[in-house]
Amino acid sequence: MSINKYIPNFVTLLNLLSGSIAVVFAVHNNFVAAALFVFLGIFFDFFDGLLARKLNVQSELGIQLDSLADMVTSGLVPGIVMFKLMSMSVEAPEMMPIQSWNSNFNVSNMHIEPIALVGLFITLASAYRLAKFNIDEDQQAYFKGLPTPANTLLIMSLPLIIEFQNSDIFMSLISNLWFLIVLTIVSCYLLNSDIKLFALKFKNFDFSDNKFRYILIVLSILLMVLFHFIAIPLIIILYIVLSILKNATTK
Repeated sequence: MSINKYIPNFVTLLNLLSGSIAVVFAVHNNFVAAALFVFLGIFFDFFDGLLARKLNVQSELGIQLDSLADMVTSGLVPGIVMFKLMSMSVEAPEMMPIQSWNSNFNVSNMHIEPIALVGLFITLASAYRLAKFNIDEDQQAYFKGLPTPANTLLIMSLPLIIEFQNSDIFMSLISNLWFLIVLTIVSCYLLNSDIKLFALKFKNFDFSDNKFRYILIVLSILLMVLFHFIAIPLIIILYIVLSILKNATTK
């Protein structure tokens, strides 16, 4: 029995492990470490499918396992991060930890701002999108709606901008509750919209067949050099705009 068929699934499990570690860091407000493990999980998510195709060991099990791993790394983590950001924006006290395993559960020890729970809608929208993707046979050459990893990069960029970009404008914007609520609604919509977004996979390297991919790559590098983490939301917007232009020019 060839060991090759287990390799992509092992890489998928590394994605799940990375996402699970990111959850732990996010719950403890260590967003930088959470982002690091999310990026690592997305890296594994990219290569598990690539390995499955190269080794010719694609399977239904691998497809389902991939979505389950994505649900944690690109579904649960961004929801928790948005919940935390909203909680901080209204200066809600942190949830009080239970002191021991034998302590009785006490609701009075739980300090949760109800409006912050809106952030978890991202997790719900991600689950719905992943379920739709699994049964949609049309999404081979394109994505219908924003892929969950791209949406996760968008959400994870917010605490990184606060941490590393010395900008009062972005600091005040990201700490604004209404901005976070609107962004959550937009995020949920983009995840499950009917907007066709081109896949980033190259079938060949001919410029005429891949001009929008090349434009996205070149401009993304330029934006990252100029704006660092602020570039991530700009790249997501650029990706959507280029996809719309591609759809308009290929009809």
